[in-house]
Amino acid sequence: MNDYKGKSLSWHVANGVIELALDRAPANEIGLAMLDDLERFSAELPGLESHASALIIYSKQKAGFSAGADLRELYTFVQQTDAASAVKGVREGLERIHAVFNRLDMSPLITIAAVHGVCFGGGFELALTCDLIIADKMARFCFPELRLGLIPGFGGIPRLKRDIGNGVVRDLLLTGRSVNATKALAVGLASQVASEGEALRVARATAAQVTKFDRATASAAKRFIKPLPVDELRHEIDIFCELFMQPAVMRGLRKFVEDASAHPYLP
Repeated sequence: MNDYKGKSLSWHVANGVIELALDRAPANEIGLAMLDDLERFSAELPGLESHASALIIYSKQKAGFSAGADLRELYTFVQQTDAASAVKGVREGLERIHAVFNRLDMSPLITIAAVHGVCFGGGFELALTCDLIIADKMARFCFPELRLGLIPGFGGIPRLKRDIGNGVVRDLLLTGRSVNATKALAVGLASQVASEGEALRVARATAAQVTKFDRATASAAKRFIKPLPVDELRHEIDIFCELFMQPAVMRGLRKFVEDASAHPYLP
């Protein structure tokens, strides 16, 4: 299926490049609808890969790439179920997300995230599955999860540790501060910074360059330089679930849902 439009994303294949467009208002929050569509894409990916050498993931939403997990949906789920069922449901959800993200991470395609605006939490973790991040100069990256009493749960920290220095990883995780595109480039998180509104154009130009190479050779190079941190990813799910039913998490989720003012980590 070379073209598809779902509830929260769409994809199109042309000239050896798959373009996956996130499009769920207001800011591509990753909830059940987005996960269903991502799973559909993952299931179709083996067939799509036979027609392509590169994959671009980008957002059609003005607010940015993705604001992360749908915390309102999560809070409603927790309020409607008992503690044991909530943890079981959260673990099942995380395992589904990890399965999709790991598939993207290990795709033989060269994968590129074209990022603008907010790239927070789970959205940041989705971008980190990609081989290259091309950032709009107005993009910002953040792991705000400690504000909720949690750690990132979609595989972000193991992937980030694989890619850049521990000092930067600790700063992002332990302070919850956001970093801009210039800092992202300086620390090796982003491979290029584009002018405002130009990240997708630059990603397309990069993908066109990738398609010139022998795909088997490019895939072998990717496997060599980008191993999947399997044990750490599994450990992350365990820690997240251990933390999830702590009182601090419920307080953090309630505050997020009930507070209509701007959150301090927003750019």
